[in-house]
Amino acid sequence: MLLEFFYHLRTRGLPVSIQEHLTLLDALRQGIMPPSLDEFYTLSRLVLIKDETLYDRFDQAFGEFYAPQLQALEEGKVLPEDWLRQTLTKHLSPEEKAALEKHGLDRLLEMFKERLNEQKERHAGGSKWIGTGGSSPFGHGGYHPEGIRLGGPSAGNRTAIKVWEKREFQDYDDSQELGTRNFKMALRRLRRFAREGAPNELDLDSTIRETARNAGLLDLQMRAERQNRVNVLILLDVGGSMDDHIAQVEALFSAARSEFKHLEAYYFHNCVYETLWRHNSRRHDERLDTWDLLRKYNEDWRVIIVGDATMSPYEIMAPGGSVEHYNPETGAAWLQRLQEHWPRAVWLNPEPRAYWPYRQSIAIIENLMSGHMYPVTTAGLEEAMRHLSR
Repeated sequence: MLLEFFYHLRTRGLPVSIQEHLTLLDALRQGIMPPSLDEFYTLSRLVLIKDETLYDRFDQAFGEFYAPQLQALEEGKVLPEDWLRQTLTKHLSPEEKAALEKHGLDRLLEMFKERLNEQKERHAGGSKWIGTGGSSPFGHGGYHPEGIRLGGPSAGNRTAIKVWEKREFQDYDDSQELGTRNFKMALRRLRRFAREGAPNELDLDSTIRETARNAGLLDLQMRAERQNRVNVLILLDVGGSMDDHIAQVEALFSAARSEFKHLEAYYFHNCVYETLWRHNSRRHDERLDTWDLLRKYNEDWRVIIVGDATMSPYEIMAPGGSVEHYNPETGAAWLQRLQEHWPRAVWLNPEPRAYWPYRQSIAIIENLMSGHMYPVTTAGLEEAMRHLSR
């Protein structure tokens, strides 16, 4: 059908190339849009039409091609379930969402085991079984104030307290340069200069002094370059709700890489627990014990934790509350250990500050960080660097 669509556009005089058609096919394979005709229209116009003066001609050609396809659907014919499963959440009113019961972590896990034993078929749009697009606590693509997400993507509500699937995250790009200048200027407030290394910089004052002593015979004096010797350990939250802030965090990470010669970076998800990792591609195989991190870096290091702190409160306050594994100790216990070992530590939050009062988890972590949580803005970074430089 897509090949026919391509030739249909060409016959209507639209300058669509083979390369653009292949780009559209690749975009569809990547699953970057919901499976609806409206979304396909927007995507295909974006990829295929480069001249906005041709939009009207494209609209007419698109309608000519797909109107007969829609009319060809038999009356009462069942559409593919994947086309509809995400739309059901739109029919829940705020009152209906508020009426859904929060069961608590322990009861939720018990109920999940019961559903696994009882359920024999797939469900969608319901309020009890493991399924998609409904108000059940189990499944994906729907809504529940406290649930277990498994087998698919989030609907964007950020309310799951467990996620059971293998999750692959990408490392933040520390070579990103766009938009990093203001971050660099703010990070420069954290400085501790020293001259170390090979003498490769001209020392003008010493050169003048020694040349005068030699009765005008030039005597060049060199010195080591003056460098910022502050040690920085940065812990980066990755995946989940942090996907909304990738560009901003990459700009921050890139600025930190260029400003701090002694910078070490590790990743975590949502909250710091008993392990961290350096590379997200090997996060399941190469983890570092957090105790080893505490032993490796002494109290002279400054610690910057970057995360939106948006999660279920269970992930911070309850053993086993992590969405991805069983944590024998709470996230709050680990954050307190980090604070005790590194007294100069801050939490940078890319979530807009106006949203903070509406996230219970943000208030909890801000309290655990003794109030040293700052927004990822130029002013917020400057305030954070002033605290770290004390």
